[in-house]
Amino acid sequence: MSYPSRQSSRTPITMFCAHSYFFPLCCSMILFSNIAHSQEQSTNQNAVAEEFRPDQSKLPAAAPKDAIILLDEKTNHFLSMRGEPTDWKRDEAGLVATQTPNHTNHIVSHWHFQDADIHVEFVVSETAEGNSGIYIHGNYELQIFNSYGKKDVTEQDEGALYGFSKPLVNAAKPAGEWQVYDIRYRAPRRNEEQKIIKPGSVTAWLNGQLVQNNTLFEEPRSVYHPFRYGTTDYLKKIWKKQLATQVGPVFLQDHGSPTRFRNVWIRPLDEKAYLYND
Repeated sequence: MSYPSRQSSRTPITMFCAHSYFFPLCCSMILFSNIAHSQEQSTNQNAVAEEFRPDQSKLPAAAPKDAIILLDEKTNHFLSMRGEPTDWKRDEAGLVATQTPNHTNHIVSHWHFQDADIHVEFVVSETAEGNSGIYIHGNYELQIFNSYGKKDVTEQDEGALYGFSKPLVNAAKPAGEWQVYDIRYRAPRRNEEQKIIKPGSVTAWLNGQLVQNNTLFEEPRSVYHPFRYGTTDYLKKIWKKQLATQVGPVFLQDHGSPTRFRNVWIRPLDEKAYLYND
């Protein structure tokens, strides 16, 4: 066994003393960096919320001039999961979800987009807990649920980004009353290998209250979304193209409850929206 010389034995002590001197300084710098990052993130969230602050005081709401109408009294740009006319029932008050035993009778928009503001008016039923949702790009669900009056809300309640973030507040109205979502959606970005290199984000207002504030997300977390559960050949083609372009549709969900919808539109935030044809 060899032993270090005296000179070499002093070197670690000198280094230790130097590190001991800078250790508190390093910790302070790291702490300051974390605080600064947290403050920056909070500032960014506040900026997003202030920038996107829709007026939800009057319903039904008038669509902006630059909106693409997906559903109103005259228009229905939704199709079945097979790309055919939907069998959801329509009356003077809107379009009503037609339930199926396996909960796969969702409808999918004919218009596809990348980033967009999304407006949806709806009424929940007391049947099946009012369960429905807005599947953005078929992957990220803004939950619709009969959550009125609940004190402790979860990722399964209305206002949640399902599987990612519970609502900031319980803004749900009672079953039978018209409600409204306004959502600012930015799709995650993928590279050529189809891996996410930049998270997507959602800011959402529900009935005049902020329920999601620049919430970030990456890969989908639920196995029950339309591209993974009860999917069809029509949707498989859309999913393949969406992975490559990050441009896709919005779905309205069948989850066993006769949820009613009206006044659904999008305002694209880029030039990538188009009418999809198989």
